[in-house]
Amino acid sequence: MDELSEQILQTACRFVEICNDRAEGKLDYSEASLAAVEEMLAEAADFADEMTDARIGTLVREFGCYIMEVGRREFGGCYRWYEERAQPVLVVGEPLFRVSMLSWDKVRSRIAGDDSDNIPFHYAGFARRVRQAIPGTDALYV
Repeated sequence: MDELSEQILQTACRFVEICNDRAEGKLDYSEASLAAVEEMLAEAADFADEMTDARIGTLVREFGCYIMEVGRREFGGCYRWYEERAQPVLVVGEPLFRVSMLSWDKVRSRIAGDDSDNIPFHYAGFARRVRQAIPGTDALYV
């Protein structure tokens, strides 16, 4: 496992250790667990104005890594660093097709209070595209 993949996995595991009690044991890396993630992000949004930038950055990384790890466990793939947005991206389906997902921007926006950046909805769109991908598909979910 490369260093980036190891860091994402460790961050996702740490997130589960820290938050699974609050999520009532629902953080099992399933698509269904993202409802608990959405609920926790909605709560975090209520306190975002009281958080430091460093704390928000930590939450973005923790929640974002968990979301991507849900995708990797369901569909496989690999992590790469996406320079344009300075964050990791999950890439699924290569070499036949490529469907990729970013999560950190969605989490940051959700913490900022944007309800339209619904995490289960975002993931469902990504998952649907992976399941329906045909050779040559190239899509990025941001």
